[in-house]
Amino acid sequence: MSDDRWVVLGLAHPRAGWFSELARWSTAAAVPVDFIKCVSPDEVRARLTGGRPHSALLVGGDVSGLDRDLVDATRTTGAAVIVVDPAGSRDWHELGVDSLLPAPDAADDITWRGHLLAVTGSGGSGTSTVAMGLAQALAGDASNAGMVVLADFARNGELAMLHDAREVVPGVQELAEAHRGARLGSDDVRSMTFDVADRGYDLVLGLRRARDWTAIRPRAFEASLDGLRRAYRHVVADVDGDVEGEAETGSIDIEDRNVIARTTLRHADLVLVVGAASTKGVHSLCRELRQLGTYGVPVERMVPVLNRAPRSPRKRAEFAHALSTLVGPADELDGLRSPIHVPERRDLEDAFRDGVRIPAAIGHATHGVVTSLLDEHGARGLDVSAHGPVPVAPGSLGSWTHGEDDA
Repeated sequence: MSDDRWVVLGLAHPRAGWFSELARWSTAAAVPVDFIKCVSPDEVRARLTGGRPHSALLVGGDVSGLDRDLVDATRTTGAAVIVVDPAGSRDWHELGVDSLLPAPDAADDITWRGHLLAVTGSGGSGTSTVAMGLAQALAGDASNAGMVVLADFARNGELAMLHDAREVVPGVQELAEAHRGARLGSDDVRSMTFDVADRGYDLVLGLRRARDWTAIRPRAFEASLDGLRRAYRHVVADVDGDVEGEAETGSIDIEDRNVIARTTLRHADLVLVVGAASTKGVHSLCRELRQLGTYGVPVERMVPVLNRAPRSPRKRAEFAHALSTLVGPADELDGLRSPIHVPERRDLEDAFRDGVRIPAAIGHATHGVVTSLLDEHGARGLDVSAHGPVPVAPGSLGSWTHGEDDA
């Protein structure tokens, strides 16, 4: 037997038979393992950051606090996560676990996911209005009936106010918390949204206070975003454009603060970047585009939008020319699309106040371009094997619901 010994952390119910037995084997040197028994997930995290390398975490399937973030924190240090005596009601591999004992490994599934459309921009540019208009226009397509959700992912979210939502829960906090330890089914995800009947889409309420970002854990939010894409054909996300992280600022806290925006924009099929049709608005739009390009959003996925655009074709052309002049190859944004012009509507405020459908022209401006681009490039969210074609079992790609057309 090799002289090398493995350093393994253990976390389980104190009366778990395997827990005591492995500790006994380690003490008697029957196995080359230094087994360190932990009493809580917090102790596991403390030991992982203590500077000593660890080989694995053996954790009982019934442990309270075993969630995505504990798994991610363990794997980040290079240690494997092995669940012993796994409960059958949880999808452990989807949670990020490396292996199960004694259950055999399960094959990763290939699952349909809907489109993710992020709408972002500087403050006051009308990002929320554009997102609402796009969601309403998508929902107006009969084939999308019941399959469009608008998500408020901004730190200072205002969609609850713009929809006159009388409730404050559930929202994105509850959605992320529900995904910390398990994958939710489509019906469970839908139960955490609000039906905006007049406009045809569902709504995910945002953070109740800007500082509540501290309750959103990275892996849990990523799983909740994936859950929305499994439940809806189109997810329209109103999201901040602030994507600074630890690499740019040296602060992990800033990266955690921006985790919603960074995750959403990284996974989006298209990113609509909104700016006002004004001198300052075009300047702010250019800044947002450069920032997204630096973050790594490909230029082919960016769609500039000029909100409150004038009706004059000549003035619109002037704004488009200014935008193309200010951004280009020097910013690694060569090939940026021409902007979409969303017209000014004076009756918009009345629609917000009365809670009725917003003017159709706002959504029609973006709807045609977005659907055309999606048809051209397809969704980025469908999981496919990197090793070539795989057989598809009947029903494994999901199914349409809510009386939707088969086409």
